[in-house]
Amino acid sequence: MPRPPQTVRSERTREALQQAALVRFLAQGVEGTTAEEIAADAGVSLRTFYRHFTSKHELLFADYDAGLHWFRSALAGRPADEPVLVAVQAAIFAFPYDFGAVTKIAALREQELDAERIVSHIRQVEADFAEAIAEHLARRSGSDDRLRIAVTSRTIAAAVFGAMEVWMLGAERSLADLARMCHQALDQLAAGST
Repeated sequence: MPRPPQTVRSERTREALQQAALVRFLAQGVEGTTAEEIAADAGVSLRTFYRHFTSKHELLFADYDAGLHWFRSALAGRPADEPVLVAVQAAIFAFPYDFGAVTKIAALREQELDAERIVSHIRQVEADFAEAIAEHLARRSGSDDRLRIAVTSRTIAAAVFGAMEVWMLGAERSLADLARMCHQALDQLAAGST
């Protein structure tokens, strides 16, 4: 089913704003960049900027929002009989990461934001991630066992985002390290270890 033209246009605008922000942030820092500059570089009005983002700081986490959209789609495409941890892991690592951009954005977050703000945003994204897993479990099982679905989805999300938080606040920032940590976290969860 084709997506409506407004959705495609909106996605393109968000991507243009994200790219414009990244270029500006790298050149002059987050605090040295204005929302007006980002909007102008993306070829949109300031009003359009604010339709997509509440602030320039939100653009430091826009990669998570794009990843969640893609994660939901990838998870929906997994086989119904596949174990949920396998499906989640496959969906996470099938994401078409722009490795250079992810590393640059992580470095910008560290430079521009305090750890508390980073962790606070990660927790919100973790809740959205858990919701995507819960939707997948509900579709797959066809049952309304809300407690099992809630506990399972939140536990998986906590494992993945626990690894991400350690990665973001640590000294090593390669995506290979992040992938290794996510694999370890999900393997520990599958093994039932604490």
